[in-house]
Amino acid sequence: MPHYARVLTVSDRSAAGLREDRGGPLAVSLLREAGFSCDDPVVVADGADSVERALRDLVAAGPGLIVTTGGTGIAPTDRTPEGTARVLDRELPGIAEELRRRGLADTPMAVISRGLAGIVDPGILVVNLPGSTRAVASGISVIAELAPHILDQLAGGDHT
Repeated sequence: MPHYARVLTVSDRSAAGLREDRGGPLAVSLLREAGFSCDDPVVVADGADSVERALRDLVAAGPGLIVTTGGTGIAPTDRTPEGTARVLDRELPGIAEELRRRGLADTPMAVISRGLAGIVDPGILVVNLPGSTRAVASGISVIAELAPHILDQLAGGDHT
């Protein structure tokens, strides 16, 4: 049975209908290709409060993976990590570090991504990605490698 994934796009312009969301649909497509069952993306405006509310709604859907795209930079409205931190029970800093490290192959700007990764008990992995399609593609490749094992562990599976 495939793992369940949800995607949250964080963008003022996409939420207002001023710009097409490209990162969210790309994340959904790549997650489906990697074997995840994944609904279409949810789009919300920037800000810690909107991210927190949306994440709590997605968490209520049950165990699985939640990937956010957007709002991880340093612009005044980029508050995805702050909203995510309010929801996480345990951080997994190594995932965020690896996302930034791999992102350096595409752009030196990868180091200014402030994205987080962590666990919401019981059984949910949350990972923040930047909003660019290059960062989404690079990030999903990392997530697809790690998430199945993490989700199995969270469900009580044995170490493999």
